[in-house]
Amino acid sequence: MNQSKREVSTNIRLDDIDIKSPSLDLYADIAEEKAKVVASARGEFNKSTQLRRFYDEVLMWEQKSRRCSADEFNNFLPLIRMLKAKVAYAKGRNLVDENFFSLFSHCLSQVNDKDSLRSFKLFFEAFMGFYKVHGK
Repeated sequence: MNQSKREVSTNIRLDDIDIKSPSLDLYADIAEEKAKVVASARGEFNKSTQLRRFYDEVLMWEQKSRRCSADEFNNFLPLIRMLKAKVAYAKGRNLVDENFFSLFSHCLSQVNDKDSLRSFKLFFEAFMGFYKVHGK
């Protein structure tokens, strides 16, 4: 495997991301900081179209959750959490790097109800906006 396509270390800080209780800066300064780190990946990682596919799926689940009951949401939750496997697959194919995988997994692991899914969607939306500015 080409060394430039393989990134093994993470340098993204995650302890400041609380999806369940968003801080005032979560959708602004924190999202921008994470976007800068992910955008700094070398090689063929983290193309905006690839990241957008994950955002689109989070958006789809958040929109579905608006129209469902709490019980229905609990039935959706395993499918929502399956997004982690999809991101892992993309990481295995060198489409996303360890930083994006860690960020996405950290946020997704905090989703347990409709409100936390909405917060994750908003964070990811802000992240994508900043990624467009700081990306390749």
